[in-house]
Amino acid sequence: MANLDIMLAGFGGQGILFAGKLAAYAGMLEGREISWLPSYGPEMRGGTANCSVCLSDEPIGSPLVVEPDVLVAMNMPSFDKFADKVKPGGNIIVDSTMADVCCMRRDVGFSRVPATQLAEDNGLKGLANVILIGRLLKLTGFSDLATLDAAIEKSVPPHKADLVGFNKKALRIGHEFVDAEECQ
Repeated sequence: MANLDIMLAGFGGQGILFAGKLAAYAGMLEGREISWLPSYGPEMRGGTANCSVCLSDEPIGSPLVVEPDVLVAMNMPSFDKFADKVKPGGNIIVDSTMADVCCMRRDVGFSRVPATQLAEDNGLKGLANVILIGRLLKLTGFSDLATLDAAIEKSVPPHKADLVGFNKKALRIGHEFVDAEECQ
């Protein structure tokens, strides 16, 4: 894979930065050039949060993702802010539990994943972010499951080691998800 610029966006507390860290860590484990640039408001929870991730086989000139290849939007304000910036031919993945929206653009792929609901239904409250990384993996092939499993093992802090298995389960739920929600 050549270059992939990803924008992940949502509210603080949804795990946006952790999701970006997983994608970046997977790229690093594969020996790719990476950048991970978090951006968040001053609020601890509930403020805005987004994260730019660049994965490349070549040196990265700038960590800023102005025109993402992929947008992962975990809420409506994030969709509204970034959907028009996705490159033609790119993908938009939205947590449809938090943003009941349809994309009017016909030049991008659009995937509605009820990630928050899937997380709650599977006893994985708070792991909608990892479900969306699984969907990102399925749509783009930016890495593979084994590498993302290793990224999870490296990224989950030692004091939360009991959550590694839950994160891996969430990753697989997103990877195996089949879009069933049609836009009208």
